[in-house]
Amino acid sequence: AGSNKSVELQLATMEPAAKRARLIEKSDKVATLAIHAGDQHDPGHGAIIPPITTATTFVQPNLGEEGPFAYSRCGNPTRHAYESALAELEGGTFCTATASGMSATALALELLGHGSHVLVMTGVYGGTHRLFERVRRDTMKLDFTYLDLNDLASVCNNIRSNTRMIWVETPTNPLLKLVDIKKLVAGLKSAGHVLPKTSLSERILVCVDNTFATAWNQQPLQLGADLVMLSSSKYIGGHSDMTGGALITKDQMVADKLNFLKSSIGAIASPFEAYLALRGMKTLAVRMQTQSANAHKVAEFLEGHDKIAEVHYPGLASSPYKALCNSQMRSGGAVVTIRIKGHGEEKEDLEVMRCFFSKLRYWVLAESLGGVESMINHSATMSHGSMTREARAAVGVYDTTLRLSVGLEDAEDLIEDLRHALSE
Repeated sequence: AGSNKSVELQLATMEPAAKRARLIEKSDKVATLAIHAGDQHDPGHGAIIPPITTATTFVQPNLGEEGPFAYSRCGNPTRHAYESALAELEGGTFCTATASGMSATALALELLGHGSHVLVMTGVYGGTHRLFERVRRDTMKLDFTYLDLNDLASVCNNIRSNTRMIWVETPTNPLLKLVDIKKLVAGLKSAGHVLPKTSLSERILVCVDNTFATAWNQQPLQLGADLVMLSSSKYIGGHSDMTGGALITKDQMVADKLNFLKSSIGAIASPFEAYLALRGMKTLAVRMQTQSANAHKVAEFLEGHDKIAEVHYPGLASSPYKALCNSQMRSGGAVVTIRIKGHGEEKEDLEVMRCFFSKLRYWVLAESLGGVESMINHSATMSHGSMTREARAAVGVYDTTLRLSVGLEDAEDLIEDLRHALSE
């Protein structure tokens, strides 16, 4: 009895503090949201980290008594914890986590009707271009127009009666061009291209690929976008150990349609991938802060090197996107893209690349980006390898173009490594 009274006394003492805590206004700061956002509670045991629930199906007490989860393709406790956290982090109300970034892009296109027209920021990721041109142009008869989305007159002139989506990649992959999201949406509204939300099939949706920036660096939904796409394999996971994607929105009409589509198509994130992404997301802010600071130092060093023909980094004072970067983003990001001076001939330029890579100690040659380790992507053979040499050159990607994903190592070590690799 004494023990019970002691417990009761503790609970009575705790109750006012708990009530006061609930009265505290919820933070909108990314560093806090990355750890505490969404519904991450474990109703079974109170685990501080949501457990990995691998169950395919869930027991129903009786006919017509389905609980919050019935079948893992439609909903899973681990995936729900991750989706709810990522939605809140991006300023949305709904998220569906997919098996990869490309499956998220493909799912976004399913919002469109057969034969729709899409405006696309020029210079997008090669995999996105491949999906658009070599898959959806054939299977859905979609038509794509590539242009600078900062040119509002051109955007409005290219809108057709069947235009249903504007695909924004900012920063672009790999040349880090920026799109003024707020200005784009405002321009569409003033030109009468944003219709009342009566029918999804009649609207022009603005979808932003926020992979390079993440919510830490910019929040497209707050700037007027309808939808955010992420390859969570990159900065969300952050450790090069999971593959995933996501679509986030705060538009209920879009959310309802996506919820139907993800269950019907089934390109979902597995419970284990969702767990890894959620775990990685908790350190997003501290990783992005350090990686972006390192990237700025690397960009400044490379800008002054006589072996470098081009440096693309929106945080540099010399960048044409510096003003937009300052107004739309927290920093220039953690990616730097360069073009090493070459000979202009494919065979000779690839030999220059092999010599460069053979001298590196800390930087690794690899696909992808966003991990804690510094990685270099050879854009012509990796991210844009599905495009012809001529098509790559048309968007500014050459045989000596390199995308540097700057990691968490000491910036001076990274710079010294590059200095050595660029030496004779």
